[in-house]
Amino acid sequence: MKAASLGVSDAYAAHSPSAVRRAGAARFARGGLSIFQFAIVLLAGCLHALSMAWPFAALPGLAPGAPSGGLQLLALALLAGQLDGAASWRRGAWLGGVFATAMLGATFWWLYISMHVYGGLAAPLTVLAVGLLAALLGLYYAAASGFFVALAPVPPALRALVFAALWLLAELARVKLFTGFPWGEGGYAHVDGWARPLAAWVGVHGLTFLAAWLAAWLAFCLLAPRTRWREALALALLGSVLAWLPVHGGAAPEADPALAQPLPVTLLQGNIPQDEKFESGTGVVTALRWYGEQLNSARTALVVAPETALPLLPEQLPAGYWEALQSRFASGSQAALIGLPLGSFEAGYANSVIGLKPGQPVQSAPYRYDKHHLVPFGEFVPPGFRWFIDLMHIPLGDFNRGAVGQPSFDWQGQRLAPNICYEDLFGEELGARFVDAAQAPTMFVNVSNIGWFGNSVAIDQHLQISRLRALEFGRPMIRATNTGATVIINHQGQVTHALPRLTRGALVGQVQGRSAITPYAWWVARFGLWPLWAFGLAVVGLALAARRQRRR
Repeated sequence: MKAASLGVSDAYAAHSPSAVRRAGAARFARGGLSIFQFAIVLLAGCLHALSMAWPFAALPGLAPGAPSGGLQLLALALLAGQLDGAASWRRGAWLGGVFATAMLGATFWWLYISMHVYGGLAAPLTVLAVGLLAALLGLYYAAASGFFVALAPVPPALRALVFAALWLLAELARVKLFTGFPWGEGGYAHVDGWARPLAAWVGVHGLTFLAAWLAAWLAFCLLAPRTRWREALALALLGSVLAWLPVHGGAAPEADPALAQPLPVTLLQGNIPQDEKFESGTGVVTALRWYGEQLNSARTALVVAPETALPLLPEQLPAGYWEALQSRFASGSQAALIGLPLGSFEAGYANSVIGLKPGQPVQSAPYRYDKHHLVPFGEFVPPGFRWFIDLMHIPLGDFNRGAVGQPSFDWQGQRLAPNICYEDLFGEELGARFVDAAQAPTMFVNVSNIGWFGNSVAIDQHLQISRLRALEFGRPMIRATNTGATVIINHQGQVTHALPRLTRGALVGQVQGRSAITPYAWWVARFGLWPLWAFGLAVVGLALAARRQRRR
């Protein structure tokens, strides 16, 4: 009887709610990671996303950029600390994958707005699509984390360096593979922080590497036994020296005397609702009327209208509309850059910017810039995904690509380099125009339509990206957008003039062009991202060699 009762008691204990929970947690841990670890890396990934555009930076008492940069370092430090104690490379890959999926999903969640609100895709399918995109891109970071754990027996002084190199390689893979979508990279969190002077030397990817190095060193230092502090402090000293050199190694270049006269500009923001923008009876009529009025009434030397401000081909415009615009800028002392589609059914279409200025005959071909880096699913259909496009109701097209390094628009001594929408996300492509210093742009002109993503953080994130491009190249960036952020950014990455988002208006200001070539502009123009690939792979190779040496 006693044995029987014990058997019943044991059976009950094995199937009690607490035992079931413990067994489930154990199975979860055996599968890759514990619930506690899962929660930590999930939270860290969300913190990393928040650092891309810190929403409370304007609160009194907060230093600009400090919360964003600090959050990004904290997020990576939490991940690095978990990886440092991972039992196997599989667990490391799980940790990195969960972190990256949370990071990316919380960064570009606003894709839901374009696909569901404006595209009509069912909400569950939209959530699934955004989640799958985040998970697929997260595989780069899962691989990097797994490799880091596998290489863990390297000397402690190299450990943080290896983590940063692998993280850099994951970011570079996100830049180049499958057309690239590096939105939300960690370096953007430091546009206002301690690392901003380094942007002109190493670019955003270099900032990402340095931040990962510092975050990992911090984590390993806090978790390390006392005997490892000497090595950690040596690593910190080396990092401090590297950070000190670019800041104090020379004075900032003065403005070119030939560009001493600032350029007066008018930047237009039509705020045409996205669900009306391509509707012939509402948005198109409003856009043609309002932009036509503003282009005719502007009084500055340059007027800029955003991406697809005129949402029709020139031949589809009302009779005399296009000819009147050409005549308006054919004489006098004003020029215009106007976003509109160009092309034909036979030759194909392009997302373009037209430049009009005095001295161009009405019948001649004006300046033209065609977008090079097209948006997947929006401006071209990836092979095998036509079925997905057919589920949405978005005016899509297979656009032609423009060339990399197209000529600038010359006007009043300035060389204006247009880029469209998220093309300013790819600094190495903008850098192709800097090979010849005599022909390098003196300022960037971004025209965008972020209306697809509503009143979301996408506007703030895109502004952060543009500001860092200005820092990298030492060039001002003027931005004319449909819904925001329409701003003027100086060569130091600071916003000097801005329109309120989601308003209709014209921003008037002056922009000072620059001609000095930053170290980043010099090397990225000639070598692209290859120096960063080589550096990351060299560090990993060194770690492999050190690991083999320790095993002997």
